[in-house]
Amino acid sequence: MSTTEAQPPKPFSRIKVRVTGLVFCGNDVALLRRERSGSVHYSTIGGNVEDGEDYRDALRRELGEELGLTPDLAATEPELIWMADARISRPGPTPPPRKFHLVYRLHVTPEVRARLATQEFDELPDGTHEIGTVEWHDYRKVDTLPLFPPIGRQIAELDAPTAPVRTFELEPITDRNYTWI
Repeated sequence: MSTTEAQPPKPFSRIKVRVTGLVFCGNDVALLRRERSGSVHYSTIGGNVEDGEDYRDALRRELGEELGLTPDLAATEPELIWMADARISRPGPTPPPRKFHLVYRLHVTPEVRARLATQEFDELPDGTHEIGTVEWHDYRKVDTLPLFPPIGRQIAELDAPTAPVRTFELEPITDRNYTWI
């Protein structure tokens, strides 16, 4: 191969940022349940930051798209509590990016929770949609769920939904401690 030919991107050579909102209502936290062939997994509410987009704007957009939650409905302002650096292999022809997960926490009242979406429709590359079901789980028990990003233990270890966090930077997510679902 000549030096002028484009080299394929290497794994983790691109960086993406994902924002996540841990939306609490009392002791419950909202998660998206997704069913795929032979597996069920959960994800936090959120998604990738678009090119040029502010992180807080991306969080507001994702909360609106996935839950129908607008800033005026939340009982608290989003609080950035954790950051996780992910370098995980995944199937497919595109080399995986290195992804920074910014985890925010906010709270809603039971009245607002009753008005939020119960399903999320994620558009796939072929134009179809994958349906996610919004489920509310006692935050103290989410460490047993197949959750991405894998922060169930940290959520469950909170002394309370409003408790201060002990460490901002979480353990890096790698192939050693996470298997792509």
